[in-house]
Amino acid sequence: MTYAFNQSPRSSALFQSAPTRSVDVGGTTFVYRELGPRTGVPVILLNHLGAQLDNFDPRIVDGLAETRWVIAFDNRGIGASAGKTPSTTSGMARDAVAFIRALGFGEVDLFGFSLGGFVAQEIVLTEPGLVRKLILAGTGPAGGEGIAKVTPLTIVDMIRGWLTFRDPKYYLFFTTTPNGRRAANAFLERLKERRTNRDKAISLSAFGAQLKAIKAYGQQAPQDLSAIRIPTLVANGDQDRMVPSSNTYDLARRIPGAQLVIYPDAGHGGVFQNHADFIPKALSFLEA
Repeated sequence: MTYAFNQSPRSSALFQSAPTRSVDVGGTTFVYRELGPRTGVPVILLNHLGAQLDNFDPRIVDGLAETRWVIAFDNRGIGASAGKTPSTTSGMARDAVAFIRALGFGEVDLFGFSLGGFVAQEIVLTEPGLVRKLILAGTGPAGGEGIAKVTPLTIVDMIRGWLTFRDPKYYLFFTTTPNGRRAANAFLERLKERRTNRDKAISLSAFGAQLKAIKAYGQQAPQDLSAIRIPTLVANGDQDRMVPSSNTYDLARRIPGAQLVIYPDAGHGGVFQNHADFIPKALSFLEA
């Protein structure tokens, strides 16, 4: 595996060919990929449990990058980023903020999916001046319904995946309907589009730390989301098993002025399944 470290920024047509860069964050190397026009407020992507750079949906990244500067990264201890993964979402948020600052940004937009959505909320609540706009997908609030049960659900579907020779996301992210199964297969094929210079798999220790963080987040006291005073777009499928869809409605209700998008016959990966509809909505929201 090779990495193009510390090169000068240049556009890549597609996420599958974007070079992997690195930046020093307080003495620790973080890796990232960027694409799209290098102007305006960048969109920072925060990913899900067990995910590294190659788990970002290329259709989402490429779609956003048609008009926006998009940056995907591995947080501390994930993929090829060095260091030890924190076992709290607040620790992950601090590391994400340090990464953003290390790139020299004073203002960003955040797109947090699942665990990334937990982290995004922490960032907005603790660093309100840093974030201009917020997109939350397949996620929920601290103490939200069912979030503390993600670990057993994930382990059961990891075993199902092992027994059926399938990626666990086939079960975790999509519905069991024919439509959901087609969407699952298409999504998993997209994740294979990058053929060279792929990222390192997440380590067991990092995965364990993430699970611990999610459980603690699901058990902690609710936060005052009325303090989020920036434009927010909340999206999910109507049948999310990992972070129950009731949490999506709860976020939209508790964040002042939040816009809500719910996709029928869709699960945790609802925005992946409906990327053709979601990307125009997301771009319109970001550019409004």
